[in-house]
Formats: sequence, C-alpha cells, structure tokens
Amino acid sequence: KLKIIPLGGLHEIGKNITVFEYENEIIVVDCGLSFPEDDMLGIDLVIPDITYLEKNVDKIKGLVITHGHEDHIGSIPYLLKKINVPIYATKLTVGLIKNKLEEHKLLRTTELHEVTQGETVKLGKNFKVEFIRSSHSIPDSVMLGITTPAGTILHTGDFKVDFTPIDGKIMDFGRIAELGEQGILALMSDSPNSERKGFTMSESSVGEVFDKLFLHCTKRIVVATFASNVHRVQQIVSSAVKYHRKIAVCGRSMINILTTAKELGYIECPDDIFIDIDTMSTYNDEQLVIITTGSQGETMSALTRMAAGDHRKVKITPNDLVIISANPIPGNEKSVSKVIDDLMQIGAEVVYSALADVHVSGHACQEEQKLIFALTKPKFFIPVHGEYRQLIAHSETAQSMGIDKDNIFMLTNGRVLEMNEDE
Repeated sequence: KLKIIPLGGLHEIGKNITVFEYENEIIVVDCGLSFPEDDMLGIDLVIPDITYLEKNVDKIKGLVITHGHEDHIGSIPYLLKKINVPIYATKLTVGLIKNKLEEHKLLRTTELHEVTQGETVKLGKNFKVEFIRSSHSIPDSVMLGITTPAGTILHTGDFKVDFTPIDGKIMDFGRIAELGEQGILALMSDSPNSERKGFTMSESSVGEVFDKLFLHCTKRIVVATFASNVHRVQQIVSSAVKYHRKIAVCGRSMINILTTAKELGYIECPDDIFIDIDTMSTYNDEQLVIITTGSQGETMSALTRMAAGDHRKVKITPNDLVIISANPIPGNEKSVSKVIDDLMQIGAEVVYSALADVHVSGHACQEEQKLIFALTKPKFFIPVHGEYRQLIAHSETAQSMGIDKDNIFMLTNGRVLEMNEDE
C-alpha cells in the first residue's frame, strides 16, 4: 500500500509539504513556509511540523521540489538542520535553494541534484519521479509523475494553463495525456482558484498593459511585484527597454532573485539596462524604472517604507507612477490599502489591480482544472494546496467531470491516506 501524508499546505495557503511512503521508503514533495497570522505576535515564519520525518529519517530517499516559490522551498534550511536528505529540482529552483542554503551555511553539506523538465529520477527501489513541464508564475515549474508499485500519482504542483507563456515553454500536455492513457491512480491538484469560473488570463496579457502605462509617461515609474515572479519582472524589463528607461532594483529578495535569474539566463536584457540605485539622481524621471518588493504591504518592505517616507534611497514625489502588480493575499488587504493611501497622499499616481489588469494569477481556474481532469482521468482525486472552501470547490468540479464522490479525499495536515489499485 502507498501512504500519502500531507504535513502542510491543506486548509491553508503555504508551507506545502507531502510525504509519500511505500513499504520502508519515503519521498518528500516540497518543503515550504507560510507567513504568520495576525494573532501570532513575534513570529517571523511558520514552518511545517516534521517530527514524522525525523522519526523515519532512515527511510527518506529524497526531497523533490516542484518550483521555487517560498511556500514550496522556504523551509528547506530548517528541514536540513534536522535531517540531511538529497534534493532534486530544476535549474532555477536549485539556484534559489542555493541562495537559502548559503545564508544558512548549509551549501557544502547538502546534496543538490539539478534535473531537467522531462527527466525521470529513480529514488529507492519503489519510486520513480518524472518532472513534467508545467506553467506557473515562476519559470522551471514542474508537475510530478510519481510511479510506485501501487500505481502512478500525478502531483500538479502549482499550475495554470497558459498557452502563451513568456518563455514560450508550453505545459507538456502530451505527456500528461499519455500518463492519463496509461492510468493514473490518483491526481493531487492545485486549488487556490477553484472557486473562480473560467480561465486565468495569460501572463503575457500583463505585458500589453505595462506597455500602455509606459507609453507617453513622463513620470518616474515604480513597479512593485512578487520577487519570485520572474516572468513578470521580464515583462517590466522588456517595457523599460522598449521605452528607453534604466532600471534600479530595490528590496533584498528582489535583488537576490534577479541576480540568480540573470546569471542562469532566465531574464533577457541588455547588459547596461540595470543601474545602481545610488546613481539614480544622474537620470531624469522619465528615464527611470524602479522594480521593488512590497506588493503585499509587508511592514519592513521597500514599498511600505517608500510610502511612509522612511526609505533611505527612494523618495516618492507627485512625479511618480506607482504600479502594484499583485493582488493582496487574503489577510493582507488592509496593509495594501494603507500603502496605496499613503502613496496617494504624497501625490503619486497609483495603479493597482482594481484599476487596470496589472496582475494575473499563477493558479488555474475551473476550466483549466477541468482540462487536467479530462487529460488525466484519475481513479482517485485529492485536492491540495488551498483553504477548506477551495478544496470543496475543487472536489465539486471533479464531480462535474465524472469522478465519483466516494473517490475524492479531503485530507487534513497529518492525516494518513492509504491506497492500492482498488481502494
């Protein structure tokens, strides 16, 4: 029998980590963190409870990562301090994990394996993991085809169906359908947008909006977005190149990720487009773009400090156009509104997702979820990565696609699901 044990990521957004156990072998998928709720005073990060893994450390064959977002890689250093396991991930994801390990002085002791999309890795004698090309709001995302003696599990990781992705690398629908034909025992699929009908807009639609905002703009442009959304940053860079502006980068996580993405070739741009933030005064406003973190109104982030007038290098003036290219994560609405208010009181022009389509989600809506059901035709379905209402909505979509209600499992963190070919 195969055991599937989620240790995080259910009934919540964040700290995704799932254990797959067959006989005396274990593989772990993802190892993320989440951010504290309002009532967790004095807490910086929330990490999953890995007691089960510590007790079964001899069984663990590897940690497999779907993509490089914090809610999937953020807890890796904390896991490695307790148990040292080999890690398998794609190129950009490995680059981002290396940054973390360097910070925690763990890089030399960690066994990191870089895999390519389409590759299959054998872990122990019971597990084969295939890395299938997927689309999400960060390059190099993968779905995982996990083959075990009990059957094949498809874990989608975070995904959206984007037919015009920025890097031109379309999700490997052919391979997903092939696995569906061969027979998928269980599908574990991404749920944050499962209450939303229709399709998620393509990432490339944001680039057109940026172009319109940059056109004829004589102000300095400040864009706040998620540091890890490399495709979004690429589109900001492309608009800056097109309208002859230089780019200064602000915020530690943005600088780290941009440096890694540029080194590994995930951002295409002329060499001289980026300037040091200290040399901004030598340019006119209409020659500048500032890319910054803080799209969630986090207290210490660069944009929040700019809005409050506390930022050492950037002073917001009425001659600034501030674009917030992100939606508030549930719970952050108040902080984001405050930042927008503060910026407007200084006199800056602020564009955010209620006013223009400057953000699209990285997660699939109902019609895309249906496409995955149609291609995979799974026997069992386990909605993952979402709050309870989102898991429920996803299970309703599954039923509309002909999956029997009794074959859908709503798990909770720490609860064990055992399955074989029949039950």
